[in-house]
Amino acid sequence: MFSSDTILGIFLTSEFYIGFTGNSMLFLSHVYIFLAQHYLKKPIDAIFMHLTMANTLTIVFLLIPYIASSFGVRRFLNDAGCKAVLYIYRVTRGLSISTTSILSAFQAITISPSNSKWAWLKPRLSTWIFPSFFFSWVINMLVYIQVIHLVIAKNNASHAGQGYIHTFCKTRMSRDENSLPFFIVILTRDLLLVVLMMSSSLYMVNLLLAHHRRIQHVHSQSLSSQSSPETKATYSILLLVSCFVFFYWLSNFIILYGFYIPEKIPRLEKINAIVLSFYPTICPFLLMRNNKIILQYTSSFCVLRSTCIQNALSS
Repeated sequence: MFSSDTILGIFLTSEFYIGFTGNSMLFLSHVYIFLAQHYLKKPIDAIFMHLTMANTLTIVFLLIPYIASSFGVRRFLNDAGCKAVLYIYRVTRGLSISTTSILSAFQAITISPSNSKWAWLKPRLSTWIFPSFFFSWVINMLVYIQVIHLVIAKNNASHAGQGYIHTFCKTRMSRDENSLPFFIVILTRDLLLVVLMMSSSLYMVNLLLAHHRRIQHVHSQSLSSQSSPETKATYSILLLVSCFVFFYWLSNFIILYGFYIPEKIPRLEKINAIVLSFYPTICPFLLMRNNKIILQYTSSFCVLRSTCIQNALSS
């Protein structure tokens, strides 16, 4: 029989494979559009590429240490490794949060009617995408510099006292006055981004409901049930934001609980890693629903598979 740690390691490995494969497929499909099919290129594709890149890096730097720990590796990261891995993970997770907020705001402005107060932003959207990426990188890299100072490797498997928990790392046992402003800055940034996501989502829901009621009065039921590509994309982004907000608050609850309990629970670290990696894992599959390149590939694959099965049965 497998031990609980081995089963957890297998689950984490499966999650890593699914998330890495999904994000890579979505990223490469948008690269293909940029290089070979310019007529399908849209400004929102750059946001999708940036989000999948951030999610891929988040999955790699979050899950690999926990996978190693689940399979019995005890000395995987030293002080320098802890600082590098956790710094890159925190920066890429911050980029994932920021890019999801940018995506929701971008789509809300895109589908806003021409007589709305946000209509004047539409012509400027494409020129603001890359500056917003640059600003997100700079802010997250500066905010998490404190991680390099706070984090060190764990010498023992157990760790008591308040502080951040990680399978190979811990925070310094010191009362640094800079720690409180650091956590306040992170909390403020996250709350602002979550508020932006939820505000954009509520605005999009209101627009979709108003559009649906208006269409029902003009067209028959058969025509009103047909969704435009913009509507499908909006539904996908709303589902994406809902998943993010749910897993964000759940992971924060686990982190706060683990931060303040006097005796750390090693298995709680791995459970939190699973929760933290759920969003970047399922994110590409929610966005693939409207990706023409992947839909063409999967449909061609299904036709090829059915043809091979029919040939095998007939022979």
